[in-house]
Amino acid sequence: MTHPDLAARGGRWVAGLLAVMALAAIPAAHEIPVDVTAHVLIRPEGDRLRMIVRVPLAAMRDVEYPLTGAGFLDLADTRLSGRLRDAATLWIAQSLHLSAADRPLPAPTVAAHRLSMPTDRSLETWDQALAHVEGPPMPVDTQVIWNQLLFDVLLESPIDGDAGALSLRPELARLGLRVRTVLRFFLPDGAVRAFEYAGDPGLVRLDPTWAQAAGRFVALGFEHILGGIDHLLFLLCLVIPFRRLGQLVLVVTAFTVAHSITMIAAALELAPDAFWFPPLIETLIAASILYMAIENIVGATNVHRRWAIAFGFGLVHGFGFSFALRESLQFAGGHLATSLLSFNLGVELGQVLVLLAMVPVLHVVFTRVVAERMGAIVLSALVAHTAWHWMVTRGTELGEYDLVADTSFVRMLVRVAMAGVIVWGVVWAFRIARRERT
Repeated sequence: MTHPDLAARGGRWVAGLLAVMALAAIPAAHEIPVDVTAHVLIRPEGDRLRMIVRVPLAAMRDVEYPLTGAGFLDLADTRLSGRLRDAATLWIAQSLHLSAADRPLPAPTVAAHRLSMPTDRSLETWDQALAHVEGPPMPVDTQVIWNQLLFDVLLESPIDGDAGALSLRPELARLGLRVRTVLRFFLPDGAVRAFEYAGDPGLVRLDPTWAQAAGRFVALGFEHILGGIDHLLFLLCLVIPFRRLGQLVLVVTAFTVAHSITMIAAALELAPDAFWFPPLIETLIAASILYMAIENIVGATNVHRRWAIAFGFGLVHGFGFSFALRESLQFAGGHLATSLLSFNLGVELGQVLVLLAMVPVLHVVFTRVVAERMGAIVLSALVAHTAWHWMVTRGTELGEYDLVADTSFVRMLVRVAMAGVIVWGVVWAFRIARRERT
């Protein structure tokens, strides 16, 4: 092969490589980003509501951005501003649905927009963010790949009435496969409500009243107990041997009081905040179901023993409830106590509904289908089988943590031991006083 042939082939390789690089720089119309973080700042100002939204420019899909010959975004192209405004309207303004006192507000309009570098920190305060988005655009001689930029948008919508009654239904989850939103609402009195959620959270009341917070958390607690199969199986184990009203009231009340204590304590950040704590609690919940099922099988239980065990395991289940509650407390506004009590009320309403369904069904099964003792053994064995697999799976995840070397785990064990001694002392004193009366 001659040198000219080698030169020609080398030239074709270089040209091909440059073409591939150029194609890589062109935004793909249907490429969906995997992880997207959106920042939303909201502030009412007189008769208008202003919002500053920052998202990655890569999340603005189906837009043809003008590029230079080197593959950089052409900031000098006069078409860029119009296309960015269209993208802001389509992907952001139309995804934020506002209402005041439950009345829809007009769709927000784009008041300003600006491209920003990934290192920009202007969103730390409202004033900095506003000055940045309304400030001069990025210099036209900046050389940057289009999908490395951030996109800031200032939106405005007229409001009429109490700014504290504002609600937002965001639909930004379409910006990527996994979208996390950090939202801050600046109240007229200077207070700030902070929210952070994944996907679309539904209706977000930016400054809820106590009644709105209560309604949301009652529904949340009700949905959680009905959707928590492990808690439902634990209730089933409680009900199988005791289906009379008086017995059920004693056992279920003990379970309710116990899980209320730890759920509220965890919500007040009195529980360990370590990575190993959730898998530990989930493992203990599975173990509690397994224990109750085995006790039903062997028949070694009575109502007085059962309510004490239900109380002990209820303390564990309360932490499990708190995991569902923790991320939702940000929607409580200034009504933390009301939201905690409301969530607990929702859980209890769900438990009552489950018990009202379980007791008649078990009565029919044990009187018309199978003998009570045999039916209790079969049902409990099925529950035990499920709980065993849960315990092994969750225990395997827990085993990935070195608990012995974790001082927070040791401190938790000491606290549990001290609490156990106190509870045992109270029970012992109660029994002594009861004997003296008799």
